Amino acid sequence: MTNKALTSITGLVALSLMATVSGTALAANKGEITVVLPEQPANLEPCRSIRNDIGRIINMNITETLTDIQAEEGTVTPYLATSWEQVDDLTWRFKLRDGVKFQDGSDFNADAVVHTVNRLMNRNMTCDSRSKFGDIKLTPKTVDANTVEIKSDIPIPILPTLMGTVQIVSPKLPLDKETNSPVGTGPYKLDSASPERVVLTWFDGYWGKPAEVKKTTFVWRPESAIRAAMVSTGEADLTPTIAVQDATNPATDFAYLNSETTRMRIDAQMPPLDDKRVREALNRAIDWDALGSALFGDDVIRASQMVAPGVRGHNPDIKPWSYDPQRAKQLLADARKDGVPVDKEIKLIARNGFFPNSAESLEAMMGMWEEAGFNMTMVQLEAADWVRYLDKPFPAERGPTLFQQQHDNNTGDAGFTAPVMYSSNGQYSTIADAEVDKVMRQAMSATGDERAKLFQTVFAKVHDDVIADVPMYHMIGYTRVGKRVEGWRPTLKTNSEIRLSEINLTD
Repeated sequence: MTNKALTSITGLVALSLMATVSGTALAANKGEITVVLPEQPANLEPCRSIRNDIGRIINMNITETLTDIQAEEGTVTPYLATSWEQVDDLTWRFKLRDGVKFQDGSDFNADAVVHTVNRLMNRNMTCDSRSKFGDIKLTPKTVDANTVEIKSDIPIPILPTLMGTVQIVSPKLPLDKETNSPVGTGPYKLDSASPERVVLTWFDGYWGKPAEVKKTTFVWRPESAIRAAMVSTGEADLTPTIAVQDATNPATDFAYLNSETTRMRIDAQMPPLDDKRVREALNRAIDWDALGSALFGDDVIRASQMVAPGVRGHNPDIKPWSYDPQRAKQLLADARKDGVPVDKEIKLIARNGFFPNSAESLEAMMGMWEEAGFNMTMVQLEAADWVRYLDKPFPAERGPTLFQQQHDNNTGDAGFTAPVMYSSNGQYSTIADAEVDKVMRQAMSATGDERAKLFQTVFAKVHDDVIADVPMYHMIGYTRVGKRVEGWRPTLKTNSEIRLSEINLTD
């Protein structure tokens, strides 16, 4: 790694470590906890809760799903649905739990599920959860009060797993408008939300088991060192994510494979990024080993694709791009000779407090790209502004961009990743490749080994033939857990979900 890049890393990390806790301590009353997050949620819309800033607050707390994905085992178990069966190639039937109420008093029944699925499919809604289905169309139908059928326009052999990502909402929520007042069947209801905090309180009509936590206050601090200190001093009881340099206490700090993979999405249809040589140069210019060790720890895993090893469809034959700064410079020189505007300014779209050391990593990468000959500038955005670049339609005035993204696949299947990122109609996709689309559609309808092989082909094409992104790392997460919290430990889901009802307290 260059001296310039190393200076950028060490200087910024040092600034983070110099941060100190500020603000008034929050009272630790019986049955009440405080969770400190890295960023303010963009909103509280259940249809967008696959994003970690939203999901950590509402998933399986305010809202719940028909099925429950067991990430470690790669299986799916009943939740709001008690059983399911495949009626034909295109249709699945779900039997629903009886006696469940929404927090607004509405009945949970087949009509409510139909409302949720229609809301999911409504193109007038910006719904991140819909991205898990690619361009597949779902048509739900009430069979009776406790039975619902969901029909798709192509076979979906993993629909029960996919429904583990769809948060069921009250039929009183609007069909075509986002909400910041989510209503679900979960153990907690929204008490209040402000720019400073979100408060959840116990829902007395909850269908499931009672819990020790009766009230949770979510606050946010972008600095990892401050979040860690807040838990140490008792100002907070838990933070789901801290930087590796702050995870210094084995009694309170726990590492876990958090199922997230980071990348820089290349806007491959915008000059000069529409030239494959330029996209390869972006990958070749980064000293990946030094960057990963310095900012994410020695256990971080270099990524070659956007699903981690163990996910069905991961291709072990794809090798990550190697560090070759001379090759990067030559690729840019060759493109320049052919008239490609390689000197055009490229914007790095970053998100404040995205993940530990996310800003520091981009500072270091920008320095290496500039040394290779790129013209870079960084734009730091809050989550609500960053998301404008995440989903189609992308801002018309954006120019060539590299978009900082972290993707969570804790389902065990590449169908939750490849369509949204790489199909022509994918919600996050900046590429349009007919061969990729063809193989993708075949993969989504396949099962078993055939499904795995087809997704492996997709990832190979995306990496070798298209070069759609700059894959970074499969991330290792670090949490800090306070002394009042008993028995709770991070899992593969922690980066996108904190089940408050599973937390026990010592007081």
